Amino acid sequence: MKTDKLKGYLFALLATLAFSNVYIFSKAALNEVHLSQFGVYWFAIGLTLSILYAAKNKKLNQLFNLSKRQYKILAILGILEILTTTSFFLSIHIIADPSVTSFLGNMYPVFLTLFGIIFLKEKFSAIEGFGAVLALVGAFIISYQGGSSLKSLFIPGTTIVFINALFAATASVVVKKNVKKMSPETMNINRSAWLFIYSVVMLFVYGKSILIPVSALKNIAIGAVFGPFMAILLVYYSFHYIEASRSSIVQALKGIFVLIGAWVYFHTFPLPHQVMGGIITMIGVLVMTSSKAFKWKLKTLWGKSQG
Repeated sequence: MKTDKLKGYLFALLATLAFSNVYIFSKAALNEVHLSQFGVYWFAIGLTLSILYAAKNKKLNQLFNLSKRQYKILAILGILEILTTTSFFLSIHIIADPSVTSFLGNMYPVFLTLFGIIFLKEKFSAIEGFGAVLALVGAFIISYQGGSSLKSLFIPGTTIVFINALFAATASVVVKKNVKKMSPETMNINRSAWLFIYSVVMLFVYGKSILIPVSALKNIAIGAVFGPFMAILLVYYSFHYIEASRSSIVQALKGIFVLIGAWVYFHTFPLPHQVMGGIITMIGVLVMTSSKAFKWKLKTLWGKSQG
């Protein structure tokens, strides 16, 4: 049991490191190409790697041996992933500093916890509520720019980040309820396939060329290995061994890695109040998710003592 938990946390840490690179390399690529062009190459690489990995692990046949209900679940996940991923990359493109986008992305664990209460019947403690409030306060501080109207009160892209967190939390709940019935490889192929097809359609809708600069292709190739292939697969694997809330404890730290990467790669650094807000969001998420994990551990120990 302890070994499984260790594996879960290790997968979550590796997923966090991999996902942090997505913010950097996708931002660099999106500075040069349209989102539809970006998506075609990004998800073509991710899909190819996912298929090859599934074939190597002899998990490819599972795609053709699923029940009708499982195919419906994959379709629902595919639609959710299109909404989640599109809003995610739009926010990266709009917000100048990727570390700011990453800090605001800590709203995801807040929504995940909320949905756990609604759909998974999980209980919510006062400490978790305090952590959620801290995360929301931090997000407000990060996005606040002091405009005179509601439209100009927050930095551009804030609403899109919140929409992304909402869809991402919804997708995670669906994944968590079904990940033990379908392999991570199957779910990863499904995700990349839907997003690749969607990107191809959007390429024709916007009338964009398939040809892109070599520099953009390089950034896409590096980011795609970390993102749609490695990071997502590692997150799914972490869900196999630990609760989604425990996995998000580790993932909440991605802002630190993105902050360092953005400074090295783009020579950008958030404003002082944005850094402060980012730290508050991380503390809030850590308080919230650590409380949930501690409560789960106490419940397990109590059950063993009664047994």
